[in-house]
Amino acid sequence: MQATSYTYDPETRTGSVLLDDGTPVEFDAPAFDAGGLLLLRPGQRVRIEGEGAGGAALRITLVTLQTF
Repeated sequence: MQATSYTYDPETRTGSVLLDDGTPVEFDAPAFDAGGLLLLRPGQRVRIEGEGAGGAALRITLVTLQTF
């Protein structure tokens, strides 16, 4: 699934993304670390994986950069 990076705190390695429908979903440090990223800037397109029903109920388990 794709999303857009919305917030990121480099100290805690947590943040949030916006799904394509505009729904904000938060991610935790383990999800960020699983993607192998060092930094995330607002507006970057990312690929996410998660568990749950979707939308705000989605629990993100992986955040990585979207590549084509």
